[in-house]
Amino acid sequence: MIPFSVLDLCPIIEGGTAADSFRNALDLAQHAEHWGYKRYWIAEHHSLVGVASAATSVVIAHIGAGTKTIRIGAGGVMLPNHAPLLIAEQFGTLESLHPGRIDLGLGRAPGSDQATSQALRRDPMAGEDFPAEVGELLHWFSPEQPGQRVVAVPGAGLSIPIWILGSSTWGAQFAAVNGFPFAFASHFAPQQMMEALRLYRELFKPSEWLQKPYAMLGINVIAADTDEEAQLLFTSRQQSTLNNRTGRRGQLPPPDPDFDKKLGPMERAVIEEILPGAVVGSPASVKAGLEAFIAKTGADELIIAAAIYDHQARLRSYELTAQVREDMQVQ
Repeated sequence: MIPFSVLDLCPIIEGGTAADSFRNALDLAQHAEHWGYKRYWIAEHHSLVGVASAATSVVIAHIGAGTKTIRIGAGGVMLPNHAPLLIAEQFGTLESLHPGRIDLGLGRAPGSDQATSQALRRDPMAGEDFPAEVGELLHWFSPEQPGQRVVAVPGAGLSIPIWILGSSTWGAQFAAVNGFPFAFASHFAPQQMMEALRLYRELFKPSEWLQKPYAMLGINVIAADTDEEAQLLFTSRQQSTLNNRTGRRGQLPPPDPDFDKKLGPMERAVIEEILPGAVVGSPASVKAGLEAFIAKTGADELIIAAAIYDHQARLRSYELTAQVREDMQVQ
């Protein structure tokens, strides 16, 4: 059976704080390590009152200090927001602290709105320079050369796996022609998933980093002991998605048993956009959904997001999902 991993945006729930989110993230990571998840990735976002993972490398260090074996990394760093040298130094530091456990996923989106991009000193056209910035980052990770005036310390000469992230076909093609592993954000943008996978596999060129295509797909998995409980837990994510798409950004709301009754045609259409990237239900339902998703996509790995209001319910969801994976492996 393919590996399962965890994607965490460190959600801030209504009535909670960022400090709560970081404590919960470490607790989840420690449990995920015990349950056999392969990696634990933190995603960079800015100026979102419901997301605490803006200082991505700092949160990764926090997770790394409290775990021992699970791979940890960024899913991802939005490279145009940063000087490549700074990212090389940050992730060189992480690799030095937690050797052999660090992943660096790179995206070219801002991870924010236009006003926030300006506050980050980001050029609106910075994404157009993404290929050159990836090349510069690779340069800083290369071994130091005689006479080199600027060196990433730590960073130079360290082997840190680099992934390309994407929610469209652009990232798939860039990852393919440069021989990088590819992570597709099908947990929030599933519409172009199959075309992106086709292009990535067809255009892939072996590289010093990777000899054959390796695609990891994001998917929302909300698991509970019954289908009804899981559907109720999922309403938190549905409310959050609807709020974000309609400009009403806020913290992760509690489940709403009457949520479906409140939806008009427009709101229902927004919610249905994310359904292809979600598996919700009891262990039996989750098993059937994940088997169908893997069969359809041929994914090499799944990275699982679970925006659940109650921390204990979130832990239970990841625990049940790990049990489902073991059941799939046995069969």
